[in-house]
Amino acid sequence: MRIGLIGSCGTPAQMVRLAREAEQHGWDGFFAWDAISLDDPEFDGVATWDPFAVLAGAAAVTERMTLGAMVFAPPRHRPWELAQRALTVDHLSGGRLVLPVGVGVPSDRAFTSAHGQPTALRDRAGLLDEVLAWLERSWSGETFRFEGEHLSTGDFRLPQPPVRGRIPVWPVAVWDAERPPLKSLRRALRWDGVVPQLRATDAEPGPDDVAALVAWMAGRRSRDAGPFDVVIQGRLSDDRGRAREQLAAAQEAGATWWVESWWPPEPVTPELLLDKARRALPSR
Repeated sequence: MRIGLIGSCGTPAQMVRLAREAEQHGWDGFFAWDAISLDDPEFDGVATWDPFAVLAGAAAVTERMTLGAMVFAPPRHRPWELAQRALTVDHLSGGRLVLPVGVGVPSDRAFTSAHGQPTALRDRAGLLDEVLAWLERSWSGETFRFEGEHLSTGDFRLPQPPVRGRIPVWPVAVWDAERPPLKSLRRALRWDGVVPQLRATDAEPGPDDVAALVAWMAGRRSRDAGPFDVVIQGRLSDDRGRAREQLAAAQEAGATWWVESWWPPEPVTPELLLDKARRALPSR
């Protein structure tokens, strides 16, 4: 199982430094985040930055780390601009970019009708599917047109494909063992991984939740399907023994990624994140 870290606060320069030092200390991934103006008192005063610009900087100072964001919000992006920015970071990093994706943070003021953005969750979910389909078409290098319910474009062609032919997509999917929400789960099944969230709770999925989700998805994926990542977020204990237990339980449940998720407000600071990045990983 691989271990990543979210650069949840700090200046762009501090985030790039965080990525560099995390790689030097054995971390497997660095993730930015994608929001513009949060109507959330906990994030009052927390600056938001262009995730692709941050990741471009991280790509320039790292060599092996996976790069992404937790998570990108495609419904807020024009698909051709999103495709170009993702392709740029993909090539700058030598094919290390992944695209965890969701419908967008509900409290982001960028999702308002006044800004011409879809506000209803159903519309954002529909647009998410169409933007992802547009991205996949663009990776072919061929000229294409797109006609959807939410998105229509004329002829487009991006002649340069991603380094590895495609960029892995990890959709967020809501999990409820009693009533699996099929739409988000089926979306994840069509792509390369899943970032699970529990229904109607801020709690992170535990090992039992992950195991149930993995079993549900395994029964519905074709045997010849390619690699599939299960990406969970959490906080490792400062006690190394307990941290090893957390990672072992997550891996046994079927997770392929653990992403350290420390978010503002206090006491989360750029200095705290850098201190965590410099610590020896409990699984190494």
